[in-house]
Amino acid sequence: MSTADRERLKELERENRELKRTSEILRKASTYFAQAELDRRPK
Repeated sequence: MSTADRERLKELERENRELKRTSEILRKASTYFAQAELDRRPK
C-alpha cells in the first residue's frame, strides 16, 4: 500500500468515526425530543 493510500485510509477511518459519533448524538437527541413531546401531551 502506498503512502498516499495509507493517508487516505487514515483520513477515511477518522471521518467514519466522526460520522458514527454524530449519528449517535442525533439518535439520542431525537429520542430525547420525541419523549419530551410525549410527556408534554395532555393525559
